[in-house]
Amino acid sequence: MSIREKELKIHFKPGHVELVQDEVYTPYRRVLVTGATGLLGRAVYKEFKNNDWDALGCGYNRARPCFLKCNLLDDDAVRGVIQGFQPHVIVHCAAERRPDVVEHHTEEAMNLNVHACSTLAKESDGIFLIYISTDYVFDGRNPPYGENDAPNPLNLYGKSKLEGEREILRHCPGAAVLRVPILFGEVEKVEESAVTVLWDRVQEGAESCTIDHSQQRFPTYTNDVARVCRNMAERALQDPSLRGIFHYSAKEQMTKYEMACAIADAFNLPCSHLIPMTEQPAGAGAQRPQNAQLECSRLELLGLSAEPTPFKTAIRDSLWPFQHDKRWRQTVFH
Repeated sequence: MSIREKELKIHFKPGHVELVQDEVYTPYRRVLVTGATGLLGRAVYKEFKNNDWDALGCGYNRARPCFLKCNLLDDDAVRGVIQGFQPHVIVHCAAERRPDVVEHHTEEAMNLNVHACSTLAKESDGIFLIYISTDYVFDGRNPPYGENDAPNPLNLYGKSKLEGEREILRHCPGAAVLRVPILFGEVEKVEESAVTVLWDRVQEGAESCTIDHSQQRFPTYTNDVARVCRNMAERALQDPSLRGIFHYSAKEQMTKYEMACAIADAFNLPCSHLIPMTEQPAGAGAQRPQNAQLECSRLELLGLSAEPTPFKTAIRDSLWPFQHDKRWRQTVFH
């Protein structure tokens, strides 16, 4: 839905300058997306922008001309952005989401994953705030996990996100926490997602390589998560009682080895060089949950979920730009 506004414009014609009033249409619903330069944030920003929302995206290290540069650790800067834009909805995607990085740069990660949540929540009075969290708040020993199951994170990343949840709900009781599993989508480089990074191993072909075949994952497409965020936002504008913790996940269960084989199959590439590894080697980095499957019936019962895009379809859309021969897209898709 949009509103009409009058905008003054200067029209130039040969020998004549005229000041005229033109009608412009502006979406009346405003959404602020933090981390809009990141993997999920880009998809969320695009989803709202393409569906009649006035979207403002902010980033920091990768902020571009179309996004606002904002340091979420600067309380005054955050307050200024919110007061200036006056969003109806905030989707908080910004986070340090790499578990091994959190282990080695704990203070910086905790500042972003916890302190920024506290700041945003305190400034979100009268605003519907969606906080993106993770399945890593669970230990993975007794899946599937519902929204009311007790968290027990195994690594500092999971602990930081759980603390972020608590800060959000403590300072903004009307907020929503959306927990999601491992994500992939349209990437700027394959290393941006723990799923798409497997592309390099799939393409190696000539050299054998081992890939984890023990930890169970549910790779989820960012475009699907973005649709869920918009569904929640639009419902919340009609029903302010929407709040609390929600789960969303794709339904296809895979190890990373199985993901790599599915990627190879999606691109008609061999996978015989990929070797399944059923035990974690010593010094493999931050401990991960064995199977943190999320039970997602709450969203489904409210009619707010999104049908997950099949993995092979979504991975083709995500990785085709990294195929050496771009003509391949027409031969596979058509």
